[in-house]
Amino acid sequence: MRDGFAFSTRFKVRYSEIDGQKIVFNSRYLEYVDVAVTEFWPWTGIQALPDWRDTEFNVRHTEIDYLKPFKWGDEIEVFVAIAKVGGTSLTQRFHLCHAVTGDLHCAVEMVVVNVDLASARAVPHAPPVRAFLKTLLTA
Repeated sequence: MRDGFAFSTRFKVRYSEIDGQKIVFNSRYLEYVDVAVTEFWPWTGIQALPDWRDTEFNVRHTEIDYLKPFKWGDEIEVFVAIAKVGGTSLTQRFHLCHAVTGDLHCAVEMVVVNVDLASARAVPHAPPVRAFLKTLLTA
């Protein structure tokens, strides 16, 4: 595990994800983050909270720092952390590392907003959800 992160998942770069330079397309890094966060939420157990059923997180802002490209066949380990719990938002950090060398290839910070499914509007985190999210803070 990486310091400051509670969860990680691994997968390999597929041929269809590389470009003519034989490195991963820039846009794929956000797809990798999506894979990791899709596995992260079930790992946390948040779906068991009754107050979670009427809302979901929508991406509001993302910052990406590309440090070193991944290549076809590289095994990637994506680390996920909750850095901040706001009133209606949540800040997540992702480190995309080479699973063998441990080298950091890409760092992502993403702000998501808690959205009511019926109204499609940002809403405050329900108190039980907020308390649960605070237990996940790692930064």
